Amino acid sequence: MEEFKGDKRSKAYRKWKAKFELEQAKKPEGLGDVVHDILHSKSIEPITNAIKNVLWKDSEDCNCDKRQEMLNKKFNFNKPKCLTEDEFEFLTDFFSKRRNNVTFLQRQELYNIYNRVFGTALKNSSCPSCVANMITKLSVILDTYK
Repeated sequence: MEEFKGDKRSKAYRKWKAKFELEQAKKPEGLGDVVHDILHSKSIEPITNAIKNVLWKDSEDCNCDKRQEMLNKKFNFNKPKCLTEDEFEFLTDFFSKRRNNVTFLQRQELYNIYNRVFGTALKNSSCPSCVANMITKLSVILDTYK
């Protein structure tokens, strides 16, 4: 019997992931990308080039790329990571049902997903406002790219 060589992920997840990755690629990594975009905008770029030509003669490297990278590292915007297919399926199922309470196991899974996606280390809490805030942020991640 021949093995299936195609993409085994669900169609809904593939579609969601493609939109997520496309949108995340458009967003700046940090302050360095913002400064770069401003200095290379159509209206400012001639001024930027004139200043570069005065300060760095003979096409010397002005180290713009290094400064951009350094600013991105120091002032990172912490973009969320993409959901895995299992996380996507769990959240899709979780948000498809109206519920008045969240079980301990559901809360634990939600915290695991939240911590991985947002790069945090929150502990499982039964605080209603903490759980509601986390659920809202996960809902936004899921719904934004559907």
